[in-house]
Amino acid sequence: MLPLNLAVLPWGILCGSLAVQNGFTPIEAQLMSLLVFAGSAQLVAIELIAKNTPLLTLLITVFIISARHFLYGLSVRHKLVGHRLRVRLPVSFVLTDELFAFSHHPKAYQTQARLVYALSAGFSFYVFWNIWTLIGVVAGSLLPDLTNLGLDFAIAATFIALVIPSIKNKATLATVVTAGISATSFKVMGLELWLVLAALLSMSVGYWVDKGVQS
Repeated sequence: MLPLNLAVLPWGILCGSLAVQNGFTPIEAQLMSLLVFAGSAQLVAIELIAKNTPLLTLLITVFIISARHFLYGLSVRHKLVGHRLRVRLPVSFVLTDELFAFSHHPKAYQTQARLVYALSAGFSFYVFWNIWTLIGVVAGSLLPDLTNLGLDFAIAATFIALVIPSIKNKATLATVVTAGISATSFKVMGLELWLVLAALLSMSVGYWVDKGVQS
């Protein structure tokens, strides 16, 4: 997790500075990372709140962005079903994209040592995310607009680093290629739900390819 902790440094700084520059107090900006702990959802929520977006629209938007975590939970549920709730709750809190990418080992979360290992990795990301946010809060108060520096590219770079190593079969490759092409195309076309449509299309293509390979 340590390389990924460093990789999201620009992302965290952007999140903290963007919040301050959009009218959040430093405490509110830091609390968002402490309580919400969801990079992409935080960035979108900050911009929507700054534009006085209706609460229902804000909730629906964040729900759609964060819906993938429901799939993450379903994916690792069978590995944690034997553990008590006091164990499953902390795991669910730190089950970010980064930790999920390292959760595919058949024995992940199974033993006490592996569970402690996973929680340590997950909470290390939580700690660093809040440190980077704090730096962003301070930088946002002292420096000019940081949004023009292209720091948001860290979001794309992090996901690319997570996705590429997982391409190990034709179905996954078809999913990734379809997602990239369709997301770019839908975005250029100006579709408001470009991300959702691209995700649904790419998952469908991956499913069809997987079924075709199995048959």
